[in-house]
Amino acid sequence: MNQKERMLNALPYKAWLDGLEEEREACKQLIYKFNLLPPKERMQIPKLLRKLLGKTGEIVWIEPPFHCDYGWNIEVGNNFFANYNLMILDVGKVTIGENAQIAPNVSIYTAGHPIHPDSRNSGYEYGIPVTIGDNVWIGGNAVILPGVTIGNNVVIGAGSIVAKDIPDNMIVAGNPCRIIREITEEDRIYYFKKRKFDTESWSDMEENRT
Repeated sequence: MNQKERMLNALPYKAWLDGLEEEREACKQLIYKFNLLPPKERMQIPKLLRKLLGKTGEIVWIEPPFHCDYGWNIEVGNNFFANYNLMILDVGKVTIGENAQIAPNVSIYTAGHPIHPDSRNSGYEYGIPVTIGDNVWIGGNAVILPGVTIGNNVVIGAGSIVAKDIPDNMIVAGNPCRIIREITEEDRIYYFKKRKFDTESWSDMEENRT
C-alpha cells in the first residue's frame, strides 16, 4: 500500500508522501476562497462546500472560517449547520448524519501521533474515523477525539472533550465527557432548562412536525 492507502486504512503513514501534501495544498486553495468570501457573495457557501466536501445533503451551511485537511474525507447529511471556526482534521473519515447543529469553535480530530517519542519522531502518524449520528447538537468549544462514535439525538455540552463513544438519546458534558442523563419525551415542552414553549411557538412547532 502507498501512504494514502495506509492513511485511509487507519494504519501508520507518512503525511508528506505519495501526493498527500499536494492534496492538502489543493484543499487549502478551496478553503482560502471559502473563508475570504465577501459578505455579498455568501450564497456561494453551499456550492463551495459541495465542491470541497466528499458528500453533502441538499441543505448545507458552514459559517466561515472553516478548516480541514482534505475535505473529500468528510461526509455530512442533509440540513447540516456549523457555526464559526469549525475545524475538522479529516485524516480519517468523518461521517456526520442529518440535522447536525454545531456551535462555534468545535474541533473534530481523527489525527494522532504515537505516544513514545522514538515512535513519534519517526514521522509516522495515524487517522482513526469519527462517526456522528443524526440530530446531534455539539456545544461551543467541544472537542471530538479520534475513533469516537456518537449516537443519534445526542446533545454535547459546551467545552466537552469527547474521548469515548456516546449512545443514542443522551445529554453529555465535561472533561472527560460523561453522560448527564437520557433525553426523554418530557424534554419536548421546554426550550431552555425549565422554560416552556409559549403557545405560539408550540403550535408552530407542532404544525411543522406533522
